[in-house]
Amino acid sequence: MAELGIGIVGGGYMGKAHAVAFAAVGAVFETTLRPRLEMVAASSPHSAERYRASFGFRRAAPDWQTLVADPEVQAVVIATPQETHRAIAEAAFALGKPVLCEKPLADTLSDARAMVAAAGAAGVANMIGFNYIRTPASQFARHLLAEGAIGDVTFYRGEHTEDFLSDPAAPHDWRCSGAANGNMGDLAPHPINAALALMGPIARVCADIETVHATRPGGNVTNDDHAQIMCRFESGVMGHIYSSRIATGRKMGYAYEIFGTRGAIRFDQEDQNALWLYEAAGPAATRGFRKILIGPEHPDYAAFCQGAGHGTGYQDQIIIEARDFLTAIETGAPVWPTFADGLAVAQVVEAAMKSAGDKRWIAVETA
Repeated sequence: MAELGIGIVGGGYMGKAHAVAFAAVGAVFETTLRPRLEMVAASSPHSAERYRASFGFRRAAPDWQTLVADPEVQAVVIATPQETHRAIAEAAFALGKPVLCEKPLADTLSDARAMVAAAGAAGVANMIGFNYIRTPASQFARHLLAEGAIGDVTFYRGEHTEDFLSDPAAPHDWRCSGAANGNMGDLAPHPINAALALMGPIARVCADIETVHATRPGGNVTNDDHAQIMCRFESGVMGHIYSSRIATGRKMGYAYEIFGTRGAIRFDQEDQNALWLYEAAGPAATRGFRKILIGPEHPDYAAFCQGAGHGTGYQDQIIIEARDFLTAIETGAPVWPTFADGLAVAQVVEAAMKSAGDKRWIAVETA
Protein backbone atom coordinates (compact mmCIF):
# COMPACT_ATOMS: atom_id res chain seq x y z
CA MET A 1 0.00 0.00 0.00
CA ALA A 2 1.18 3.49 -0.87
CA GLU A 3 0.37 6.66 1.05
CA LEU A 4 -1.05 9.69 -0.72
CA GLY A 5 -0.86 13.12 0.87
CA ILE A 6 -4.23 14.88 0.64
CA GLY A 7 -4.61 18.64 0.87
CA ILE A 8 -8.10 20.07 1.33
CA VAL A 9 -8.83 23.71 0.62
CA GLY A 10 -11.83 24.66 2.76
CA GLY A 11 -12.81 23.25 6.12
CA GLY A 12 -16.52 24.02 6.31
CA TYR A 13 -19.43 21.69 5.63
CA MET A 14 -17.93 19.99 2.59
CA GLY A 15 -14.35 20.30 3.77
CA LYS A 16 -15.23 18.26 6.84
CA ALA A 17 -17.15 15.72 4.74
CA HIS A 18 -14.12 15.17 2.50
CA ALA A 19 -11.75 14.96 5.47
CA VAL A 20 -13.89 12.26 7.06
CA ALA A 21 -14.18 10.45 3.73
CA PHE A 22 -10.45 10.33 3.03
CA ALA A 23 -9.76 9.25 6.61
CA ALA A 24 -12.16 6.31 6.19
CA VAL A 25 -11.97 5.26 2.54
CA GLY A 26 -8.90 3.04 2.87
CA ALA A 27 -10.55 0.88 5.52
CA VAL A 28 -14.00 0.84 3.89
CA PHE A 29 -12.83 -0.16 0.41
CA GLU A 30 -9.38 -1.57 1.28
CA THR A 31 -7.83 0.71 -1.34
CA THR A 32 -4.27 0.28 -2.57
CA LEU A 33 -3.65 4.00 -2.17
CA ARG A 34 -4.09 5.06 1.45
CA PRO A 35 -4.83 8.77 1.88
CA ARG A 36 -3.01 10.75 4.54
CA LEU A 37 -4.63 13.98 5.72
CA GLU A 38 -1.57 16.12 5.11
CA MET A 39 -2.71 19.74 5.07
CA VAL A 40 -5.80 21.94 5.27
CA ALA A 41 -6.25 25.58 4.27
CA ALA A 42 -9.19 27.83 5.06
CA SER A 43 -10.25 31.47 5.02
CA SER A 44 -7.66 32.33 7.68
CA PRO A 45 -4.68 30.67 9.36
CA HIS A 46 -6.69 30.54 12.59
CA SER A 47 -9.54 28.64 10.92
CA ALA A 48 -7.09 26.29 9.21
CA GLU A 49 -5.46 25.44 12.55
CA ARG A 50 -8.86 24.80 14.09
CA TYR A 51 -9.78 22.42 11.25
CA ARG A 52 -6.39 20.71 11.51
CA ALA A 53 -6.96 19.94 15.17
CA SER A 54 -10.58 18.88 14.67
CA PHE A 55 -10.20 16.71 11.56
CA GLY A 56 -6.78 15.15 12.11
CA PHE A 57 -4.61 16.82 9.46
CA ARG A 58 -0.85 16.79 10.02
CA ARG A 59 -0.50 20.49 9.21
CA ALA A 60 -2.43 23.69 8.65
CA ALA A 61 -1.56 26.04 5.76
CA PRO A 62 -1.66 29.84 6.00
CA ASP A 63 -3.33 29.99 2.55
CA TRP A 64 -4.32 27.78 -0.34
CA GLN A 65 -1.26 28.72 -2.38
CA THR A 66 1.02 27.24 0.28
CA LEU A 67 -1.05 24.08 0.42
CA VAL A 68 -1.03 23.51 -3.34
CA ALA A 69 2.71 24.12 -3.61
CA ASP A 70 3.69 21.84 -0.73
CA PRO A 71 5.50 18.71 -2.01
CA GLU A 72 3.86 16.51 0.63
CA VAL A 73 0.44 17.41 -0.81
CA GLN A 74 0.08 15.01 -3.72
CA ALA A 75 -3.62 15.52 -4.49
CA VAL A 76 -5.87 18.53 -3.91
CA VAL A 77 -9.53 18.67 -2.88
CA ILE A 78 -11.33 21.98 -3.46
CA ALA A 79 -14.20 22.68 -1.07
CA THR A 80 -14.43 26.46 -1.33
CA PRO A 81 -16.89 28.90 -2.97
CA GLN A 82 -17.28 28.53 -6.74
CA GLU A 83 -15.53 31.74 -7.67
CA THR A 84 -12.27 30.40 -6.19
CA HIS A 85 -12.26 27.04 -7.98
CA ARG A 86 -10.46 28.01 -11.17
CA ALA A 87 -7.36 29.58 -9.58
CA ILE A 88 -6.85 26.70 -7.16
CA ALA A 89 -7.37 24.00 -9.79
CA GLU A 90 -5.09 25.65 -12.34
CA ALA A 91 -2.32 26.02 -9.75
CA ALA A 92 -2.60 22.35 -8.80
CA PHE A 93 -2.67 21.17 -12.42
CA ALA A 94 0.40 23.28 -13.22
CA LEU A 95 2.26 21.14 -10.66
CA GLY A 96 0.82 17.89 -12.03
CA LYS A 97 -1.42 17.28 -9.01
CA PRO A 98 -4.81 15.52 -9.30
CA VAL A 99 -7.84 17.57 -8.28
CA LEU A 100 -11.25 16.72 -6.86
CA CYS A 101 -13.44 19.83 -7.02
CA GLU A 102 -16.79 20.38 -5.38
CA LYS A 103 -19.73 21.20 -7.62
CA PRO A 104 -20.51 23.29 -9.53
CA LEU A 105 -17.24 23.42 -11.42
CA ALA A 106 -17.05 27.23 -11.49
CA ASP A 107 -19.19 30.33 -11.18
CA THR A 108 -18.98 31.14 -14.91
CA LEU A 109 -19.06 29.04 -18.04
CA SER A 110 -15.79 30.55 -19.26
CA ASP A 111 -14.03 29.53 -16.04
CA ALA A 112 -15.47 26.02 -16.31
CA ARG A 113 -14.12 25.72 -19.86
CA ALA A 114 -10.71 26.95 -18.72
CA MET A 115 -10.63 24.37 -15.92
CA VAL A 116 -11.42 21.54 -18.34
CA ALA A 117 -8.65 22.77 -20.63
CA ALA A 118 -6.18 22.92 -17.74
CA ALA A 119 -7.14 19.41 -16.63
CA GLY A 120 -6.63 18.09 -20.15
CA ALA A 121 -3.25 19.79 -20.51
CA ALA A 122 -2.05 18.39 -17.18
CA GLY A 123 -3.18 14.86 -18.02
CA VAL A 124 -3.86 14.01 -14.37
CA ALA A 125 -6.92 12.69 -12.53
CA ASN A 126 -9.73 15.20 -12.19
CA MET A 127 -13.21 14.76 -10.74
CA ILE A 128 -16.18 16.89 -9.74
CA GLY A 129 -18.08 16.19 -6.56
CA PHE A 130 -21.60 15.17 -7.52
CA ASN A 131 -22.23 12.79 -4.65
CA TYR A 132 -25.98 12.08 -4.70
CA ILE A 133 -25.87 10.11 -7.93
CA ARG A 134 -23.42 7.73 -6.21
CA THR A 135 -25.94 6.14 -3.85
CA PRO A 136 -26.14 2.36 -4.36
CA ALA A 137 -29.79 2.82 -5.39
CA SER A 138 -29.04 5.35 -8.13
CA GLN A 139 -26.09 3.31 -9.35
CA PHE A 140 -28.47 0.36 -9.60
CA ALA A 141 -30.99 2.51 -11.48
CA ARG A 142 -28.29 3.29 -14.04
CA HIS A 143 -27.64 -0.44 -14.44
CA LEU A 144 -31.34 -1.15 -14.93
CA LEU A 145 -31.58 1.51 -17.63
CA ALA A 146 -28.43 0.30 -19.36
CA GLU A 147 -29.77 -3.25 -19.60
CA GLY A 148 -33.18 -2.07 -20.87
CA ALA A 149 -35.13 -3.28 -17.84
CA ILE A 150 -38.01 -0.85 -18.48
CA GLY A 151 -37.85 -0.96 -22.28
CA ASP A 152 -37.48 2.20 -24.33
CA VAL A 153 -37.59 5.28 -22.09
CA THR A 154 -40.43 7.63 -22.98
CA PHE A 155 -40.24 10.36 -20.31
CA TYR A 156 -37.92 11.57 -17.54
CA ARG A 157 -38.84 13.78 -14.59
CA GLY A 158 -36.25 14.88 -12.03
CA GLU A 159 -36.11 17.32 -9.15
CA HIS A 160 -34.03 18.67 -6.31
CA THR A 161 -36.32 20.30 -3.78
CA GLU A 162 -35.54 21.72 -0.34
CA ASP A 163 -37.30 24.21 1.94
CA PHE A 164 -34.55 26.09 3.78
CA LEU A 165 -35.87 29.41 2.41
CA SER A 166 -39.57 28.54 2.16
CA ASP A 167 -40.51 30.91 4.99
CA PRO A 168 -40.77 34.45 3.55
CA ALA A 169 -39.92 35.79 7.00
CA ALA A 170 -36.56 34.02 7.05
CA PRO A 171 -33.86 36.69 7.25
CA HIS A 172 -31.69 37.76 4.35
CA ASP A 173 -28.30 36.01 4.34
CA TRP A 174 -25.46 35.13 1.95
CA ARG A 175 -27.66 32.69 0.07
CA CYS A 176 -29.86 35.56 -1.10
CA SER A 177 -27.19 37.41 -3.08
CA GLY A 178 -25.30 36.47 -6.23
CA ALA A 179 -26.27 34.03 -8.95
CA ALA A 180 -23.83 31.41 -7.66
CA ASN A 181 -25.71 31.21 -4.33
CA GLY A 182 -29.19 31.04 -5.84
CA ASN A 183 -31.15 27.97 -6.78
CA MET A 184 -29.64 27.79 -10.27
CA GLY A 185 -26.12 27.99 -8.90
CA ASP A 186 -26.58 25.84 -5.82
CA LEU A 187 -29.34 23.25 -6.29
CA ALA A 188 -30.10 22.97 -10.02
CA PRO A 189 -26.73 21.42 -10.92
CA HIS A 190 -27.62 18.28 -8.93
CA PRO A 191 -30.81 17.28 -10.80
CA ILE A 192 -29.18 18.30 -14.10
CA ASN A 193 -26.26 15.99 -13.31
CA ALA A 194 -28.71 13.20 -12.45
CA ALA A 195 -30.55 13.68 -15.74
CA LEU A 196 -27.30 13.53 -17.70
CA ALA A 197 -26.14 10.45 -15.79
CA LEU A 198 -29.39 8.56 -16.23
CA MET A 199 -30.51 9.78 -19.66
CA GLY A 200 -27.49 11.10 -21.50
CA PRO A 201 -26.85 14.52 -23.08
CA ILE A 202 -29.52 17.21 -23.22
CA ALA A 203 -30.02 18.78 -26.65
CA ARG A 204 -32.21 21.77 -25.84
CA VAL A 205 -34.12 23.39 -22.99
CA CYS A 206 -36.99 25.75 -22.28
CA ALA A 207 -36.79 27.20 -18.78
CA ASP A 208 -38.72 29.44 -16.42
CA ILE A 209 -36.80 30.84 -13.44
CA GLU A 210 -38.39 32.81 -10.62
CA THR A 211 -37.61 34.72 -7.44
CA VAL A 212 -40.74 34.23 -5.34
CA HIS A 213 -39.65 36.14 -2.24
CA ALA A 214 -37.97 39.24 -3.65
CA THR A 215 -37.40 40.84 -0.24
CA ARG A 216 -36.52 39.37 3.12
CA PRO A 217 -35.91 40.95 6.50
CA GLY A 218 -32.56 42.63 6.08
CA GLY A 219 -32.37 43.05 2.32
CA ASN A 220 -33.43 42.37 -1.25
CA VAL A 221 -33.01 38.96 -2.86
CA THR A 222 -30.91 39.14 -6.03
CA ASN A 223 -31.02 35.49 -7.12
CA ASP A 224 -33.65 32.85 -7.89
CA ASP A 225 -35.76 30.66 -5.60
CA HIS A 226 -36.86 27.97 -8.03
CA ALA A 227 -36.83 26.94 -11.67
CA GLN A 228 -38.44 24.52 -14.05
CA ILE A 229 -36.69 23.24 -17.16
CA MET A 230 -38.42 21.44 -19.98
CA CYS A 231 -35.81 19.53 -21.93
CA ARG A 232 -35.33 17.27 -24.92
CA PHE A 233 -32.51 14.75 -24.61
CA GLU A 234 -30.27 13.93 -27.56
CA SER A 235 -31.90 10.49 -27.55
CA GLY A 236 -35.19 12.19 -28.44
CA VAL A 237 -36.79 11.55 -25.04
CA MET A 238 -38.77 14.39 -23.45
CA GLY A 239 -37.99 15.47 -19.89
CA HIS A 240 -38.63 17.92 -17.09
CA ILE A 241 -36.32 19.13 -14.29
CA TYR A 242 -37.43 21.17 -11.27
CA SER A 243 -35.27 22.63 -8.52
CA SER A 244 -36.29 24.73 -5.53
CA ARG A 245 -35.13 26.06 -2.20
CA ILE A 246 -38.70 27.05 -1.20
CA ALA A 247 -40.44 23.65 -1.56
CA THR A 248 -42.17 23.60 1.81
CA GLY A 249 -41.79 20.25 3.57
CA ARG A 250 -39.00 18.93 1.37
CA LYS A 251 -35.63 18.42 3.06
CA MET A 252 -33.70 16.44 0.44
CA GLY A 253 -36.06 15.99 -2.47
CA TYR A 254 -33.48 14.69 -4.93
CA ALA A 255 -35.86 12.49 -6.86
CA TYR A 256 -36.59 11.13 -10.30
CA GLU A 257 -39.24 9.16 -12.14
CA ILE A 258 -38.52 7.42 -15.44
CA PHE A 259 -41.18 5.87 -17.65
CA GLY A 260 -40.50 3.22 -20.27
CA THR A 261 -42.41 1.01 -22.65
CA ARG A 262 -42.07 -2.00 -20.32
CA GLY A 263 -41.87 -0.42 -16.88
CA ALA A 264 -40.89 2.51 -14.72
CA ILE A 265 -38.38 3.54 -12.03
CA ARG A 266 -38.88 5.88 -9.07
CA PHE A 267 -36.36 7.16 -6.54
CA ASP A 268 -36.40 9.72 -3.71
CA GLN A 269 -33.26 10.67 -1.76
CA GLU A 270 -35.31 11.08 1.41
CA ASP A 271 -35.61 7.29 1.26
CA GLN A 272 -32.21 6.70 -0.31
CA ASN A 273 -31.99 3.00 0.51
CA ALA A 274 -34.94 2.03 -1.66
CA LEU A 275 -35.65 1.99 -5.39
CA TRP A 276 -39.14 1.52 -6.79
CA LEU A 277 -39.47 -0.60 -9.93
CA TYR A 278 -42.58 -1.30 -12.00
CA GLU A 279 -42.45 -4.11 -14.56
CA ALA A 280 -45.28 -4.44 -17.07
CA ALA A 281 -45.27 -8.22 -16.93
CA GLY A 282 -47.46 -10.95 -15.47
CA PRO A 283 -51.15 -10.73 -14.61
CA ALA A 284 -52.50 -7.19 -14.66
CA ALA A 285 -54.20 -7.77 -11.31
CA THR A 286 -50.88 -8.20 -9.51
CA ARG A 287 -48.81 -5.56 -11.25
CA GLY A 288 -47.56 -2.61 -9.23
CA PHE A 289 -44.50 -0.75 -8.14
CA ARG A 290 -42.17 -2.99 -6.16
CA LYS A 291 -39.96 -1.54 -3.43
CA ILE A 292 -36.42 -2.87 -3.82
CA LEU A 293 -34.62 -2.59 -0.50
CA ILE A 294 -30.98 -1.80 -1.18
CA GLY A 295 -28.48 -4.33 0.15
CA PRO A 296 -25.14 -6.07 -0.44
CA GLU A 297 -26.17 -7.17 -3.94
CA HIS A 298 -26.23 -3.53 -5.11
CA PRO A 299 -23.24 -1.37 -6.13
CA ASP A 300 -20.84 -0.35 -3.33
CA TYR A 301 -23.25 -1.25 -0.51
CA ALA A 302 -21.42 -4.32 0.86
CA ALA A 303 -18.30 -2.31 1.66
CA PHE A 304 -20.30 -0.48 4.32
CA CYS A 305 -22.65 -3.14 5.63
CA GLN A 306 -23.43 -6.85 5.15
CA GLY A 307 -27.14 -6.58 5.94
CA ALA A 308 -29.84 -5.48 3.52
CA GLY A 309 -32.03 -2.70 4.82
CA HIS A 310 -29.48 -1.35 7.29
CA GLY A 311 -28.78 1.46 4.88
CA THR A 312 -26.09 3.88 3.78
CA GLY A 313 -26.09 7.62 4.41
CA TYR A 314 -24.87 10.96 3.14
CA GLN A 315 -21.29 10.57 4.35
CA ASP A 316 -21.05 7.20 2.64
CA GLN A 317 -21.68 8.90 -0.71
CA ILE A 318 -18.60 11.05 -0.11
CA ILE A 319 -16.55 7.97 0.80
CA ILE A 320 -17.57 6.32 -2.48
CA GLU A 321 -16.52 9.54 -4.22
CA ALA A 322 -13.12 9.40 -2.48
CA ARG A 323 -12.68 5.79 -3.63
CA ASP A 324 -13.43 6.84 -7.21
CA PHE A 325 -10.86 9.65 -7.00
CA LEU A 326 -8.20 7.26 -5.70
CA THR A 327 -9.07 4.82 -8.50
CA ALA A 328 -8.58 7.56 -11.11
CA ILE A 329 -5.21 8.47 -9.61
CA GLU A 330 -4.04 4.87 -9.37
CA THR A 331 -5.16 3.71 -12.81
CA GLY A 332 -4.60 6.92 -14.75
CA ALA A 333 -7.98 6.37 -16.41
CA PRO A 334 -10.83 8.91 -16.12
CA VAL A 335 -13.50 8.06 -13.57
CA TRP A 336 -16.92 9.69 -14.01
CA PRO A 337 -17.76 12.47 -13.35
CA THR A 338 -14.72 14.36 -14.58
CA PHE A 339 -14.31 18.12 -15.04
CA ALA A 340 -15.73 17.64 -18.55
CA ASP A 341 -18.91 16.24 -16.99
CA GLY A 342 -19.03 19.27 -14.70
CA LEU A 343 -18.77 21.49 -17.77
CA ALA A 344 -21.71 19.64 -19.34
CA VAL A 345 -23.84 20.60 -16.32
CA ALA A 346 -22.67 24.22 -16.56
CA GLN A 347 -23.64 24.31 -20.23
CA VAL A 348 -27.19 23.19 -19.41
CA VAL A 349 -27.42 25.80 -16.64
CA GLU A 350 -26.23 28.50 -19.06
CA ALA A 351 -28.76 27.44 -21.70
CA ALA A 352 -31.55 27.43 -19.10
CA MET A 353 -30.66 30.94 -17.94
CA LYS A 354 -30.64 32.20 -21.53
CA SER A 355 -33.93 30.42 -22.25
CA ALA A 356 -35.61 32.04 -19.26
CA GLY A 357 -34.41 35.45 -20.36
CA ASP A 358 -35.33 35.03 -24.02
CA LYS A 359 -38.51 33.04 -23.30
CA ARG A 360 -37.78 30.42 -25.95
CA TRP A 361 -36.16 27.05 -26.52
CA ILE A 362 -32.35 27.18 -26.47
CA ALA A 363 -29.90 24.58 -27.79
CA VAL A 364 -27.32 23.43 -25.24
CA GLU A 365 -23.79 24.25 -26.36
CA THR A 366 -21.39 21.33 -26.38
CA ALA A 367 -18.14 23.10 -27.25
